[in-house]
Order: sequence, then C-alpha cells, then structure tokens
Amino acid sequence: MADTKIEAVLFDLGETLIDFGRADTNELLQKGAELSYKFLESISQEVGSFKSYCRYSLLHLRIRYIFSNIIDRDFDVLALLKKIGARRCVKLSERQWQDLAWQWYKPLRQIASVETDIVQTLAALKKSGLKLGIVSNTFINKCTLEKHLAEFGILDFFDELMYSYEFKFRKPHSRIFAAAAKRIGCPNSNIMFVGDRVNKDILPALKAGMHPVLKTAYTNKGKKLPKGAWQIDKLCELPQLLGKINSGLENKAI
Repeated sequence: MADTKIEAVLFDLGETLIDFGRADTNELLQKGAELSYKFLESISQEVGSFKSYCRYSLLHLRIRYIFSNIIDRDFDVLALLKKIGARRCVKLSERQWQDLAWQWYKPLRQIASVETDIVQTLAALKKSGLKLGIVSNTFINKCTLEKHLAEFGILDFFDELMYSYEFKFRKPHSRIFAAAAKRIGCPNSNIMFVGDRVNKDILPALKAGMHPVLKTAYTNKGKKLPKGAWQIDKLCELPQLLGKINSGLENKAI
C-alpha cells in the first residue's frame, strides 16, 4: 500500500477557515452599494444619484452571478466592477479599484469571524512541516480575500491560494482538485482536504484520493458523513487527527 502520510492540508475558505454564518444576501449587497457609493463620492467621482447607481450595479452583479451558475464557472467581481464603472465614466487607479471592491465586501467582513486559536492551530501545522493551501469557490478577487486573511493574521501561513474565478472550472470538478495537488506539490494520497460542504468538498476530495475532513457548519447540518471521511467541530482538532492518520490509526472520529 502506498505511503499515505499527510504532507499538505488544503482548506476551503467560507465556513471552514472563516465563518460568515447565515446572512441576508440582499441586505449585504444594499450595504455594499451604500459604502461603495460613498467611497466614490469621497474621491470626487460623478456617479449620479444613489438610486440609479444602486439599481444599475446590483442588476449587473445579479445577472453575472446567475450566468456564472448556468455555465458553472465563477467570475472576477473586480473585473466586473471595472466594466460597470467604465460605463458610468468612473476613472480610478488600480489601488482605488481594489479599495472600491473592498467597500462592497465590507458588510460581509463585518459579520465574519475565525476561531480564537486559529493562529496557533495553523502555526502548529506549519511547524510540523506541512504545506498549507486554500481552494475556494469564489467570485471575490484575491486582493479582497487576501486583505481579509491578513487582517486575521493568517495569510502568511499559506503556501498556495487558489480561487475558482482564476480557473475555467470550480469545485466539485475533479480538475480543480488536480490543479490544487499540482500547485501544492504533493500526490493526492498525501493531501488532507478540509471543507464544510459534503457535495463540493468532501465527496470530490474522496474521489480524488485525498483525505477529506468535514468541518461542522450550518451548511452540512443533517448531512451524512461519507465513508472514508473524518469530521471535526473545530480546526484546532486537526493536529490530533493528523497524528492519528500519520500513525496509521484508521479511526474515523476523534
């Protein structure tokens, strides 16, 4: 039997590394529109009335989101904001465009949280010699996500950050798991994949020959844990679970 020692851990982002919980998407978008409009006003950009700006921006965001689900491929919201802005004669530097994207994201940032000991957990994993990476289905640009990770003090722990909008496919497609393994530089059998969704994280990781770990979250409430996968309630349980796997213990629960 091939050596299955874990050499790398890949994490999903939302409800795995960062907890957002249940949120009202319409409310978040409305608040994002308000903050982004105020930002544009503060840098003397003529964008018309808020009502017009809000209606126009939200319409295009929603249409693009619906289309992405139809084609099963994520888009880059920063690129979309630039297109929307160009049609309204908004002219910004690259840094200002990134700041604008952050204004749209702020309402989500305000409800986000991480485990209180996440820095210690990730530090322990790195100290043990593991490579760490993120594989996330998202249309949010990396400039925004990585700013958020840096605010929590965890960005520098990750060797690779892979966002689906940068690919022509997304989870649960097998190609993104293959791409992730290649980027992290380990065979699938030596990779642990930690996520919160059974259908998009656990089952495809299991099929790819990785070691899937389901983190308890509202997104998997009532879902059955697939055979061959493990489950944890908190990320701080990972070092102990890794020790069991790497010691050859096949117990599926801790």
